[in-house]
Amino acid sequence: MQRRISKKVVVSLFAGILLAVLYAIIFSFSAQNAEQSGSLSRTFSEKCVGMFRSVSGRQWSHALIVQLAEAIEHPIRKLAHFSEYALMGILVYVLWSQWMKRGRRLYFLTVVWVALSAAADEIHQLFVPGRYCSFRDVCIDTCGGVFGMLLCVLTAKLFSGKKLRKQRKTALPK
Repeated sequence: MQRRISKKVVVSLFAGILLAVLYAIIFSFSAQNAEQSGSLSRTFSEKCVGMFRSVSGRQWSHALIVQLAEAIEHPIRKLAHFSEYALMGILVYVLWSQWMKRGRRLYFLTVVWVALSAAADEIHQLFVPGRYCSFRDVCIDTCGGVFGMLLCVLTAKLFSGKKLRKQRKTALPK
């Protein structure tokens, strides 16, 4: 019994620390003014296009690289939102699953936590020069959190199924 409680505490502390680091990262990105945020996105998009060009072995002009980078910048920004909050969904689920029975209540709590975090982040952006609050981003973030939570649920079901088959196999008389 003591070993089981200590494992819960260790997993909870680890997930909690990672969650705090993730919140700090999200907050720092949201605290960037519009110019800083846009510059970071453009640079990242140009690097992605440059890597794709290198892998493809094709020679592209700088103008084409910039044009392609502009075309993918918005989807990459939204994918970043989705990914950050998918990780948050995983961490929140892991944290709360140590102390709560798996089921609808845990799923609901995880989704509400992620949605409130996303809303708080968007409200924070109202106070940053050139940034604004976007309901669509809250929805994208929440969907990312749900995706992360579902990965955890499906992974747990997969491993519990394997464990159950292994137990049945070892329980069969020879």
